[in-house]
Amino acid sequence: MTSLRKLGSSDLEVFPLALGGNVFGWTADQDRSFAVLDAYTAAGGNFVDTADSYSAWVDGNSGGESETVLGKWLAARGNRDDVVLATKVSQHPEYPGLSAANIKAAADASLRRLGTDHIDLYYTHFDKPEVPVEEIIGALDELVKAGKVRYIAASNISAERLAESLEFSDREGLARYVALQPHYNLVSRDTYEGELSDLAERAGLAAVPYYALAAGFLTGKYRPGTAVDSPRAGGAAKHLETERGRRVLAALDEIAEAHDVPVATVALAWLAARPTVAAPIASARTVEQLPALLGVAGLSLTDDEVGKLTRASA
Repeated sequence: MTSLRKLGSSDLEVFPLALGGNVFGWTADQDRSFAVLDAYTAAGGNFVDTADSYSAWVDGNSGGESETVLGKWLAARGNRDDVVLATKVSQHPEYPGLSAANIKAAADASLRRLGTDHIDLYYTHFDKPEVPVEEIIGALDELVKAGKVRYIAASNISAERLAESLEFSDREGLARYVALQPHYNLVSRDTYEGELSDLAERAGLAAVPYYALAAGFLTGKYRPGTAVDSPRAGGAAKHLETERGRRVLAALDEIAEAHDVPVATVALAWLAARPTVAAPIASARTVEQLPALLGVAGLSLTDDEVGKLTRASA
């Protein structure tokens, strides 16, 4: 049995890989999404991450597709209490922003799509600096007091605004962020390390990094002279053009071979070993993509291996 990890100061315990829900209702239809979710939970996974805006960027979609698929799966399996469910507010086309009224309306809409009476972890998806932290935290606190949300978290927020939010929560005795969802991986370290990660560590926040595999680059499938059929291929392949990207791939290859595991597993294991990180997020549009992700739960890198990757990615 894989040991679960405590999520910050909350009483939530999560599998060391959060399953990204961005593909549900986008590159994975309902049947394929159900199969991925079934395989993830069968392997001991219990942490699913989505957002109310997924996948509004797709022609013909209006947002909420991922939550709707998840809600149908939870209803079909009857396993709501076994899943730590995270979703986000601020980017849905019909519920944009972080005004108090919008946060509460968007949460109700998410609850309807998810077919549940509570969200375990509710993120502000993108901070809106024009809205005072007092208004945002006040609205989130109301949701917690109403039992609609268990814990609150932030994604895509500056260290300054995060500090303001935590100080206000502490001063007023209101709900306090327990987790942070930063953009963070082996080829994007400055998006989290430094002021933001230092604050998270001091404040006891758990990090749940997104783009953990750099849009697929850290799976190792992008190599010089190869073409990959993926909606994200262009963004991932650009890392091949950098010296750091090539150094990271070389180090990943060496360590993956030593452990006889996929490159993606090693990239996720490095992230899972970083200070503050509770569980990296990665998505799978097919069941076949899952084993490389789930392998992070069983792979412990040596200090030397962690150091080699850290130096390669510097």
